[in-house]
This record gives sequence, C-alpha cells and structure tokens, in this order.
Amino acid sequence: MPLILIIILAGVLVVQFMASEQNGTLIDPQTCELYLKDPQVGGKKYLNEFDSKCLEMKSLNP
Repeated sequence: MPLILIIILAGVLVVQFMASEQNGTLIDPQTCELYLKDPQVGGKKYLNEFDSKCLEMKSLNP
C-alpha cells in the first residue's frame, strides 16, 4: 500500500512539472519554489513563490 501511494504521488509531481513547464514557470522539486530559466546566465531566477500543491504533496510524504 505505501509503495502504491508513493508511485501515485510521484506521478502527480511529474504531471505538475510538465504542466508548469508549458507556461514557462518551473518548480524546484526539492524546495517547491517557482523559478524561471535565465537564458543570459544559464541559471535559475527564483520568484520567491512556492507551489502550494507541491508543498502539500511533500508534507504527505515526509
């Protein structure tokens, strides 16, 4: 049962990541913070905003 729950939660995170990639905003999987890819420096520009759904999923699976 726990293995099934982990697989489902991982699938939800993958779907969220794919959906967020389409509108340009990405989610850091470790911190759930939103960021944009900065093409000038090739790094990440964090927006000081967090994805509430990602935070909920991380709190369910400590």
